[in-house]
Amino acid sequence: MALVASRPEYVHLNGRKLAVEIAGDSDGFPIILMHGTPGSRCGPKPRPIVLYRMGVQLITYDRPGYGDSDRHEGRSVADAAVDVHAIARHLRLERLAVVGRSGGGPHALACGASDLLRDLVTRIAVLVTLAPPDAPDLDWHGGMNVQNRRAHSASEQMLIALLTARAERARTNPQSILDQLEPELTGTDHTVVRDIVLGNLLRESYAEAVRTSPHGWIDDGLAFHKDWGFDPASIKVPVKIWHGDQDGFSPTSHSRWLATRIPTAEAHIEKGVGHFTAVEVLPDILSWLTDPVPVP
Repeated sequence: MALVASRPEYVHLNGRKLAVEIAGDSDGFPIILMHGTPGSRCGPKPRPIVLYRMGVQLITYDRPGYGDSDRHEGRSVADAAVDVHAIARHLRLERLAVVGRSGGGPHALACGASDLLRDLVTRIAVLVTLAPPDAPDLDWHGGMNVQNRRAHSASEQMLIALLTARAERARTNPQSILDQLEPELTGTDHTVVRDIVLGNLLRESYAEAVRTSPHGWIDDGLAFHKDWGFDPASIKVPVKIWHGDQDGFSPTSHSRWLATRIPTAEAHIEKGVGHFTAVEVLPDILSWLTDPVPVP
């Protein structure tokens, strides 16, 4: 075993590159962490020494269009599985688990539904995720705060203009993203984002996300609003769903819907906490992901 503080890698596929970062135990159980929206490979995660002691090799990467990853224009949520497959081949992984936080949640679910990863993925976890836009019997915007409801209700042209402007501000002042979210934060969210370490990690992640372009943020938004390219009900591996009941960014109803749709899912709705508490529960989720999956 060897402690990896941070090892950058570049994975090439179909004429584009993905920026990948590895931390923790080089021989540990591989877990791919899907960052939020916006976000990047350098977003909040346990320190390398913590990951090492957990026996986790944590792999993060910039989704296409973010940070150092080239854009994949027109990508769907399901396309994330193709990227993960390329990363797994590059790193010669024989098994892995996937966790997605916020906007990374749908992309993590795509990995659980993909035939391409059927023999690789052991478990999936999603934290404060969204549900598909065509989810039956779900009031998709119900319980969503004003800012997110406006963004998720916008036309494609309006969404592109909105996110381009936000990315431009964040390029010179990543704190602007947190400042804009401030009126919508719950009490527990305030505590998380005002933590010196976590606040710095969030700002660093936002700065890297939009450093080269707004395309990652835009393409995430467009992908969420069209057909995801898979049915969550097709997922066969164990799935853990976590959500805070005070979350106004991704309403709890989305996780409840997914829990009824995915046969292998177990959901935990935590009382009294909001969206950003997902950062703090990540170590417990990583421990669950490293557990061996019982053989049927």
